[in-house]
Amino acid sequence: MPDGSLTRPTRSLHNVTEMSKLTGAAGPALLSALALGACAAGLSGAAILIPDDPLESPPATVSISGSGSTAQKGAMDAWRAEFRRMHPDLRVDYRANGSGAGIRDFIAGTTAFAGSDVAMRPCEQARADRRCGSRALHVPMVVGPIALAYNLPSMPDLKLSPTTLSGIFSGRITRWNAPEIAADNRGIRLPSTTIRPFHRSDDSGTTHNFTAYLKAAGRWPHQPSRKWPGSGQGVAGSEGVADAVQHTTGSIGYVEHGFTGDAGLRTAKVRNASGRFVALSPESATEALRGARIADGRNGLVVEFDYRAKGKGAYPIVLVTYEITCSENTGPAVRAFLRYTAGDAGQSSLSLYGYAPLPHDLLARVRARLDVTR
Repeated sequence: MPDGSLTRPTRSLHNVTEMSKLTGAAGPALLSALALGACAAGLSGAAILIPDDPLESPPATVSISGSGSTAQKGAMDAWRAEFRRMHPDLRVDYRANGSGAGIRDFIAGTTAFAGSDVAMRPCEQARADRRCGSRALHVPMVVGPIALAYNLPSMPDLKLSPTTLSGIFSGRITRWNAPEIAADNRGIRLPSTTIRPFHRSDDSGTTHNFTAYLKAAGRWPHQPSRKWPGSGQGVAGSEGVADAVQHTTGSIGYVEHGFTGDAGLRTAKVRNASGRFVALSPESATEALRGARIADGRNGLVVEFDYRAKGKGAYPIVLVTYEITCSENTGPAVRAFLRYTAGDAGQSSLSLYGYAPLPHDLLARVRARLDVTR
């Protein structure tokens, strides 16, 4: 098994096997509950009861909790519902409170896993390792295209280059008929409407990924950061940004693609490094990851983007959401849930909710870490 892979306790599973001999027809549900309750690390609110008559008692419920990335909320909601349908005795709770808050919750030991759209900083990794008593692993799970959602009724097909985006979000470009925007949209009559840019006000991995893109491709004057460094109006969470753009004429904001569909928002085509303006789609987002470097080490799998890679069909602004958990003593419920999300069922449904599945080469490495066969 690769270094840093999730390990599995064996003693508790042996005890459960012995107990299954005593439970008869109620074996499957009770066996699952006992196996999950045997390892308490990473579980919250577990309630495991061994009834005198298992045939007449309802199955126990084991719950695990996670928090963090708002980018993956749509995927996580769908996964949790389907996983509960498949395993009625297991419940996964997830609070979408932002990548930074999710990392803090995990380090504090209040959650079994964190969702983050950016890898932990070295100081956070060290604290997470101490919390785990082992290495804390990054497991990529969701590809989330970052959409440039806008509210400009007279412009159904807006195109934006990286330098134009930097000008808009830095406050240098203030009107929709600015020369830079006109150069990206030749032959189109642009309104003189004032631009209203919205950004995330919370500690956000989406902000880090968006500013990293602007720094690499658009001459952004600030360093990449989870805290917004530019101008504009701050709004909490991805849902907040989508709602603000939906209700503000002349506005623009960066938000994960899944949130634009629910709000009925238009999204801009973005010019990639090959000079093409590419529309956002699950396919164009996955294409952007094909040239990414994957650091495969003790801290898990960390994706390093090349925003200037010249893939002709690549939509250039994407993020990867990591599920962060302990490499050892994670508890069977956490392992079961992550194996489901990395399996065929979990990955194949992502495009239905505005996400993109992991590229095959990266998915193979994720499955090897989680010991998923398909």
